[in-house]
Amino acid sequence: MKRYFYSILLALVASFQLVAQDEVISLYEGKAPGSEDWNWQEAQMYSDLFKTEVVYNVAEPKLLVFRPNNPNGTSIIIAPGGGFQTLSINREGIDLAKELASKGITAFVLKYRLIHSKTNDPAQELIDNLQDRDAHYKRTSALQKMAGNDCKTAINYVREHASEFSIDTQKVGVIGFSAGATVILESVLHQTSAENLPNFAASLYGGPTEELLNAELPSTQLPLFIAAASDDQLGLAPKSIQLYNKWLAGNYPVELHVYANGGHGFGMGTQNLPVDTWYLRFEDWLKQYKHLK
Repeated sequence: MKRYFYSILLALVASFQLVAQDEVISLYEGKAPGSEDWNWQEAQMYSDLFKTEVVYNVAEPKLLVFRPNNPNGTSIIIAPGGGFQTLSINREGIDLAKELASKGITAFVLKYRLIHSKTNDPAQELIDNLQDRDAHYKRTSALQKMAGNDCKTAINYVREHASEFSIDTQKVGVIGFSAGATVILESVLHQTSAENLPNFAASLYGGPTEELLNAELPSTQLPLFIAAASDDQLGLAPKSIQLYNKWLAGNYPVELHVYANGGHGFGMGTQNLPVDTWYLRFEDWLKQYKHLK
């Protein structure tokens, strides 16, 4: 009897996992434009350094789909961070997607293109590369545009398949963490058409380039949510304030939360600090704009 109960429990767990991530969608047919000669294979590992799962060597951009049981029409594309070398796939991706789906929002985790890791320890390689941050940013500048195009392509895909996901084409949002914040801001500030401009956006402890900070505001008064921590180890909190001031100067709707403690990369982690509940503030913000009941 116990063995039978255990088998049923395992089946339920497996079923829940299948429901949690409904499907994986390739964003391009064939090779992604601009990286046709990339031939490395995507991989995933647990990083002892980052204390979380990381994805690396992404050459074929994808969307991981998390459907709610009762979709409310809102969808959000999530871009994890990782210095354009890794993706913090759980803490800055899947964990938030599950939270949003539990509230009725259709969530998509974006696996955007990354630079090629030359070792089997991409997290340590990233830390080493960041010793000369200017050189790393220069090395990844072209990649940032590619990743931004991946985000725009994802927005187009979600809108084109809105009926399949039971979502509203005018309730498509984006949220990015760290490097992922740069990715989503490419879709907001370097828009190429109305079809790939999101309806709302959120930037978590991002470090937008001066080019992005000096770019023109989007053609519509797009609402922006920003959160960061004062003790960010990369010193990026001022960038969030600059982004806030940019929106404020244009009289665009914007909300900023700067926590005293939390560091860089807090994501959906637990530190027993006020920053742990940032996502509840984000959900409060979504309610203001009728994206969440």
